[in-house]
Amino acid sequence: MENNIEQAPGKNRQTGPVIITVILIFFTIMSLMAPGKKLKEIRLKFGPEETSENQPDERLYSDSAYMALLKERSFLQARTSMAETDSVYMTLNLSDSTANLEISGVTVHSVKISSFRFSGILKRTDDYAISSMLAQPMNITGDLATIKKEPLMVKMAPKDTSEFKPDVIPDTSNYEPVNYILEMDNGIRIYVYQTTDTLKSNNRRRFYFDLRDRLSTAWQYAKSAAVFKVPEYHPFIKIRLPKADAKIIYRALPRKGQVAVYM
Repeated sequence: MENNIEQAPGKNRQTGPVIITVILIFFTIMSLMAPGKKLKEIRLKFGPEETSENQPDERLYSDSAYMALLKERSFLQARTSMAETDSVYMTLNLSDSTANLEISGVTVHSVKISSFRFSGILKRTDDYAISSMLAQPMNITGDLATIKKEPLMVKMAPKDTSEFKPDVIPDTSNYEPVNYILEMDNGIRIYVYQTTDTLKSNNRRRFYFDLRDRLSTAWQYAKSAAVFKVPEYHPFIKIRLPKADAKIIYRALPRKGQVAVYM
């Protein structure tokens, strides 16, 4: 009896790591299934209809020239749709590495993208379904940024007109790193980072900005896995822009603005 009592704590210590390992394996499997689930949703919603009478020959989907034309048409359709509005919108042309602000089809600001990368399912999977999805403007549903949407401008009221001076608190974003995430209605997230900064403090803030996003994603994945549900995967597009241009684009875009992407 005494021997059994002495061995019990050891058994408990062995059981703990096993349980943690099983949980981590389960979490990893569910996370790996997330991109596949998202791609399946995109194919079901934007893939060719099997019953469509005008369905093109499937051999065309492997024709690079045809797919290039399809991508251009999708981008043009999205831009045309946004041009019908009277609001500012953004177009990302990853083919020529440019980010543009447009109004009614006219480019009012253009900047060269320093570098970019995006999720594999947006490129190496179903080109037809992805192109069909991008043929519709993406609507911004939320954002997370290191700067305020509108700069704080404070004017002190003078005692009389002779003492009038436009006291203004300067825009602090001139000294703050510019990084933000745009959440789209189709689940895509667009990450915009300012180009590499020599200031260690800015690099550190970008690190914490990314860490906050990663922890938030991990928490959402954990909650889904806890109820045996495959997590919601968000395809991403990450671009780097000069600081001033990144700030201009963020503040020019309406909170519920639109974006079109060509890749």
